[in-house]
Amino acid sequence: MPLHCQMGGATKWEEWPEQHSLAYSPYLLIDLERLQCLNESCKGSGLLALKPQEEQTDGSKFVEKDADEQLLFNIPFTGNVKLKGIIIMGEDDDSHPSEMRLFKNIPQMSFDDTDRELDQTFSLNPDLTGN
Repeated sequence: MPLHCQMGGATKWEEWPEQHSLAYSPYLLIDLERLQCLNESCKGSGLLALKPQEEQTDGSKFVEKDADEQLLFNIPFTGNVKLKGIIIMGEDDDSHPSEMRLFKNIPQMSFDDTDRELDQTFSLNPDLTGN
């Protein structure tokens, strides 16, 4: 399941001038040195899958799950972030993720922590283009 992610901050991208989208992108506040992706098939590929807006359609950078059905991203930020959107792109097949669960403020989260109460859940539709 190739997976590509891009996060949006202040508002919908099409309503916000490009120079502001880049300046206020939550991607800029990700602590990339502490970012973790659990159950990735290729070590370090989770880091590549999280991309700034200008790279969102680059299909050469992706993450695939290993043995389990789930990927778990620990995405630490260097400041307060209010997410307004996230784009998750995948292949046009049964491997596309169908759901995303969001937990916040759980440092070093593991699969054992996924039984906790979650903050938000999203049903995902296949997205091949990032729109």
